[in-house]
Amino acid sequence: MKTLVRHGLAVSLALTTMCTSLLLMYGSIGGGGGGGGGGGGGQKGQSQQQVAAAVAASAKPPSPRPAGSSDQRRLPGLPARPLEGYISVLDHKPLKMHCTSCALVSSSGHLLRSQQGSKIDQTECVIRMNDAPTRGFGKDVGNKTSLRVIAHSSIQRILRNRNELLNMSQGTVFIFWGPTIYMRRDGKGLVYNNLQLINQILPQLKVYMISRHKMLQFDDLFKRETGKDRKISNTWLSTGWFTMSIALELCDRIDVYGMVPPDFCRDPNHPSVPYHYYEPLGPDECTMYISHERGRKGSHHRFITEKRVFENWARTFNINFFQPDWKPESLTINHAKIKLVF
Repeated sequence: MKTLVRHGLAVSLALTTMCTSLLLMYGSIGGGGGGGGGGGGGQKGQSQQQVAAAVAASAKPPSPRPAGSSDQRRLPGLPARPLEGYISVLDHKPLKMHCTSCALVSSSGHLLRSQQGSKIDQTECVIRMNDAPTRGFGKDVGNKTSLRVIAHSSIQRILRNRNELLNMSQGTVFIFWGPTIYMRRDGKGLVYNNLQLINQILPQLKVYMISRHKMLQFDDLFKRETGKDRKISNTWLSTGWFTMSIALELCDRIDVYGMVPPDFCRDPNHPSVPYHYYEPLGPDECTMYISHERGRKGSHHRFITEKRVFENWARTFNINFFQPDWKPESLTINHAKIKLVF
């Protein structure tokens, strides 16, 4: 018993020390954004297993199937195939995961008083972002977490709330992303080094990082979908961008909770909600979206631009939006000329 207590104290002390060092580190180098987006770095995406290349090459409308699907449907009980680009921090093996249905839960204030929690928890896999909590918000956002996608700049908040967010009993998969300078595996990547330390102290945690090559793919995906070069336009892809793209690789069906349509903030009568449901006194969501979209100096997220891409993807893939409930309008164009690049 004494040994277990000493071990628990050692783990707590080590994580507390690590959290302090990370706070100091980010205080000196600066962190990226968080919330519905997250900070940035070079990124490039190939979400749905090369649907992009296949569709672009054929110039035919893509089948409404998840990326990464082969010509044969995955049979129940078969093991998930390895997903390249998501590397285990502990043993460097690729992530193996597949879900028939996913609930992608945003961090939006639109989820407050939604009573969507039970519906979310009934979904096979529940995906969350950064340090968005469930405790105290379960009725609206659910309590189940299968996958959490985390920006490098959110690590200190994850550690600060480790009792909830690093919950080993739930078997949650954690995918961290960040600029190469922080994630390099040659001993100089500060974030990667700390992820390794976390995983050594808590080896039961399923901690993964996005490889440099995959990050470049996320960048390329943004450029091909929007026509904008992320770096030239001072854009940092949001955690929402990574999360939606990853979900397209993992899930056959994606139900998104708390994501507004791209033109929502243009309506002068749109309801005002906090950017984060867990920060009710924080900034207004639309104010945040518009300021980032219009920003030209410094690095910004393009939340509205990203939502236009998600809207387009939902016309082809099995993506559904709830709270608020909306569906993309059909486009009256020649579908034979569509070249959806993922």
